[in-house]
Amino acid sequence: MPSYTVTIATGNQWFAGTDDYIYITLVGTEGCSERTLLDKPLYNDFERGAVDSYEVRVGENLGDIVLVKIEKKKYWVQDDWYCKYITVKTPSGDYLEFPCFCWLVNDKEVVLRDGRAHLPQDDKTSLVKQHRQKELDGRRKTYRWREWQPGFPMSIDANRHKDLPRDIQFDSEKGVDFILNYSKAIENLFVNQFMHMFQSSWSDFSDFEKIFVRIKNTISEYVMQHWKEDFMFGYQFLNGCNPVLIRKCKKLPDKFPVTHEMVAVSLERELTLEEEIEAGNIYIADYEVLDGITPNSTDPCTLQYLAAPICLLYKNAQNKIMPIAIQLGQVPGEDNPIFLPTDGQYDWLLAKIWVRSSDFHHHQTITHLLRTHLMTEVFGIAMFRQLPAVHPAFKLLIPHIRFTIAINTKAREQLICECGIFDKANATGGGGHVQMIQRAVKTLTFRSLCFPDLIKSRGVDSKEELPTYFYRDDGYKVWEATKRFVSDVVNIYYTSDERVQGDEEIQAFVKDVCSFGMQDLDYCEFPKSVKTREELIEYLTVIIFTASAQHAAVNFGQYDWCSWIPNAPSTMRKPPPNKKGLANVNLIVESLPDRGRSSWHLGAVWALSQYQENELYLGMYPDEHFTEKPVKDAMAKFRKELAEITSSIKKRNEGKKLPYYNMSPDKIPNSVAV
Repeated sequence: MPSYTVTIATGNQWFAGTDDYIYITLVGTEGCSERTLLDKPLYNDFERGAVDSYEVRVGENLGDIVLVKIEKKKYWVQDDWYCKYITVKTPSGDYLEFPCFCWLVNDKEVVLRDGRAHLPQDDKTSLVKQHRQKELDGRRKTYRWREWQPGFPMSIDANRHKDLPRDIQFDSEKGVDFILNYSKAIENLFVNQFMHMFQSSWSDFSDFEKIFVRIKNTISEYVMQHWKEDFMFGYQFLNGCNPVLIRKCKKLPDKFPVTHEMVAVSLERELTLEEEIEAGNIYIADYEVLDGITPNSTDPCTLQYLAAPICLLYKNAQNKIMPIAIQLGQVPGEDNPIFLPTDGQYDWLLAKIWVRSSDFHHHQTITHLLRTHLMTEVFGIAMFRQLPAVHPAFKLLIPHIRFTIAINTKAREQLICECGIFDKANATGGGGHVQMIQRAVKTLTFRSLCFPDLIKSRGVDSKEELPTYFYRDDGYKVWEATKRFVSDVVNIYYTSDERVQGDEEIQAFVKDVCSFGMQDLDYCEFPKSVKTREELIEYLTVIIFTASAQHAAVNFGQYDWCSWIPNAPSTMRKPPPNKKGLANVNLIVESLPDRGRSSWHLGAVWALSQYQENELYLGMYPDEHFTEKPVKDAMAKFRKELAEITSSIKKRNEGKKLPYYNMSPDKIPNSVAV
């Protein structure tokens, strides 16, 4: 009687093992085995991290094994079980791999295909076609779209983390409890002593040092020492937390009437302002998206304010970006003066602080939340709904969607919800952040997620013109390496453009993102189909880059740049000045966040800047969804390229007082998980 050896690997996650009954059925081209009980619960073979083998005897040869059905039935107390993979050794000695990497919950059964990726048009038998369709039908019932707020990209239909499908939940919900993590951060940073003085102001700038944790030779300490300097202010537009806003100024907007006479003293090349603009030396940052946003009013004891500044920047003879004019509102007039470096020391400093505060809001809400977290969730939900586990694009993308839907759900549950943590310390809390995203979505096009396109559209693509724009330089390298890797994988399965056009699943995936995820909004300009391999390669590269490199670039530097409160105030408690000569140290300190809000802010940027335990970085794919050698070779090549990029960045950073490492591949997690 022929027998098959079945080997099952259980996950290492906490509670991954099970005492339940496990049954298996092998389905071949010439028949299927009887439903076989692999072991009795008493023996506890399926414990966490175990790899166990069993014999499955059959009356006749089953032909080629195409499916493995695995079932879990309750023995005593229902417990979830995480299965990593199953291998089957046939009577002829061949080994077949069946990746699983999912949880079996309740009395659930899972049907697995072998690890080779297949496009839908390559499945010829009704058996595998039906399996493919049944998997997608089940997923579409489980992964449903929902509009969390009007005008937002769509999100998962779940109110709480525990309502999510088990496969996309965190291993430990406690690890992503924002309230717990922020409170723990506040305690670890020794700032909980200030929480009872929530409304009280600090005494002066040096007073902020009481909550500032200094770690030797870190960027945060350098920021604390140099935050008042124009160089430090300008540098952050290139390599700070929000390096995506600065753009070349080709013509001064009418709403920002800066004259040559105003800024002549700041220009170094004996050119007029107009000539400097023509020469490409003038840049601009405009926070128009903040104009008219309702400030946080959740605390009646503390008035909070927002501004929508415009900042003019000059590339001086040393190639440093320096601020030369700031207007704190969008409508010019006597009550909206243009502040200049030649003004009083505190007038100019306060104007810069207002820009930094506005930059903080733009960064947190648009650059970070909308353009990495929420967009990756859209791609992730569409992937689960339209791509079965056997599809090569699913296998390619799944590591880059890991925990994203979970972290976003937890954020909607605790962080950005009404009366959430975001309201405690941020001037855009209480609904302002929702208004900002509703506005920003209108400029969120697919092309704006393509890294080279976004850089070029802002006129900042020339290394000669901006030699210290490390975010751009490192981003280009990671983008190109990622694109080459995606190209290698795509070309294994798609031998022609016709193969792309004939793949109904990939077309449904792209359409789902546009028609449902982005709600088919007229201005989103997301493609509804992909017609060539090149288009598919770019599309998949956008997803991976957004979830990995772009998120890392705008997330993990938050403690570096935002922990010194005056450099990134999360709220301002006095209105922006409407005339010159008003500012002094007292006004600035009274404008900056109070002790309690400073403490919450510090806890938040600390917690958000921490990597997860057992983090998986770009190029690390321990869950082997792909089993084919050509793909594994492509992964090895990708890792080699990433290691070379890491090495070059490390070499460039040597001896720098302000090293830039946020786009270094060894610091880029695979997915948005924090």
